[in-house]
Amino acid sequence: MIARSAIREHVFILLFESLFCTREAMAGQADNYFEHLDKPVDPESEAYIEDRFRGIVEKIGDIDSRIEEKSKGWKLNRIGKVELSILRLAVYEIIYDEEVPVSVAINEAVELAKKYGQEQAGSFVNGVLAKFTEEDPAKDR
Repeated sequence: MIARSAIREHVFILLFESLFCTREAMAGQADNYFEHLDKPVDPESEAYIEDRFRGIVEKIGDIDSRIEEKSKGWKLNRIGKVELSILRLAVYEIIYDEEVPVSVAINEAVELAKKYGQEQAGSFVNGVLAKFTEEDPAKDR
């Protein structure tokens, strides 16, 4: 299995790509993604990435409402697509994944934002996600 950070990056890319396709096209999106990778991933990692992607898509309504709630003054349509995809992944990990410590989810999201986002993306993502720990500082599992 590949490293968790690499898995996150694959899930982020899938989420980003999903912003440009219809709901119907999303069903085959993961298969298409894996077919066109320059460096294939092992079957176990591929299954994990696809499960994580589908889990996020299933909960996207709740995730998006939580993002809007924490990003005061920023409607989803004003948030850059890169940053929104990263936030969706991180919020999923914070809320629904008991195995990922909150601090790890936030740190990994900031690193993805620095790599793929605009200049201030890391600060923006960190600021929004930090608000998830304010409501329950002991939440860092």
